[in-house]
Order: sequence, then C-alpha cells, then structure tokens
Amino acid sequence: MIEIIPAIDIIGGECVRLSQGDYDQKTTYFKDPSEVAVRFRDAGIRRLHLVDLDGAKASAPKNLAVLEKVAARTGMDIQYGGGIKSAEALKAVFDSGANRAICGSVAVTKPDDFRRWLSDFGAGKVILGADVKNGFVATHGWLESSEVSAETLIEQFAGDGLSQVICTDISKDGMLQGPTFGLYEELQGRFPEIDITVSGGISSMDDILKLNDMGMRSVIVGKAFYEGRITLKQLEECSRKE
Repeated sequence: MIEIIPAIDIIGGECVRLSQGDYDQKTTYFKDPSEVAVRFRDAGIRRLHLVDLDGAKASAPKNLAVLEKVAARTGMDIQYGGGIKSAEALKAVFDSGANRAICGSVAVTKPDDFRRWLSDFGAGKVILGADVKNGFVATHGWLESSEVSAETLIEQFAGDGLSQVICTDISKDGMLQGPTFGLYEELQGRFPEIDITVSGGISSMDDILKLNDMGMRSVIVGKAFYEGRITLKQLEECSRKE
C-alpha cells in the first residue's frame, strides 16, 4: 500500500494551509502543530511532512522550535523543509529532530552544494523538492520561477545517489481537485530507482487508491484531511496495510 505522509504547514508556529502557495490565502487549523502530530502518530502514521513556510519566505528555517516539540512528543520520522539554504541550516534541522530534510531552491541555484549534501549527509536523509509551476520548478517559497523542469532537475542528481523526490504541482496544491496523475506516472516511470512522492491536490481516498494502483510509493496529504474529506480512521486503515 502507498505510504501516506500527512503534511503540517507552519506559519508563526501554527498549523495552516495555503491555496496554490498563496500566503494571502491562509487558513489556520491548529494553534499547536504537535497536537495534530500526536493524532497522526496514534493513527499509526510513521512519517510526517513539516513545512516551514516562514522559513521558505525568509531563506532560513524559522520554526525549529515547533520541529523540536513535534519530534519530542511523537518520536516520528519527520521530513522538514523550508529555507534550508546552507549546510549550517541543514545541520540545525537535523539537530532539532528531523530525520530527513527537503531541499529545493538550493538544488536549482547551487547544485554543487546540494550534490555535496547528498554525499555528506546521505541520500536517505536529503530529499529533493521539485515544486512545479507552469511546467517549471519554483523556488524561494514558490515566490520565484526557474527555467528548469522537474525532469531536468531530477536527472541532474540521479547519478549522485538521489533516492527521494517530492514533486508538488503548485497549481493543484490546496485546491482539492485531485493531483496531476500523468505528471507523477511519467516521472516515476522515467526514474524507477527514485521514490517520487506525490504532493498537491489530493481530495479524497479515491485519489490515493488510484495513485496506489499506478504504483506510486508515497503521497502527501494536507488540506483533504484538515477539511474532513479524509478521516483519521481512513489513515489508520491504510497504515495497517503498508
């Protein structure tokens, strides 16, 4: 069964969700992100996706205290992203309790640094974030666009031990309209040795089951859970089948 990874997006220390990455379209769900993290853990979920939206905007992690609290309360496998632009920031994220770090902008702007991190920290700990907008990878909290496609970016590091990629279709993120199935099918088929995590647009368990049937290995769920379209009971049932 495909692994379901719940997302906790953080602004000002609170659990929020944006629509299409727009900071002006923000909904707050939990004042204390660790509260919902405990619920996920108790439902049998093993891995969490924490996104520091303040950090993404500021180009430096800003919610490490939240990470520390979630890690201490849950003991879960946590992947953390947002503003990781230096080796010092990467180390601080690991020291604060993350098991894996998501790096996107730096892979586009400083590919040699990202390649070095894969080597120094291990491919199992460094995840490539390939967030796509109009066919090209967006950077700096989705506020800037590059001229690099997700496929080109992944290809750039495929020979360096890259083993994990999170690909978010920004146009679908938070819209509850279903993911861009073809995009993920194409990427996973092109890079079978790399785990391509689906992110953006999940609206129901039907979307997740379709991705599972396609052979996708992991999927991030955010707004669909917070809006009640996917329940904790459903997450618990799926976690038993993994």
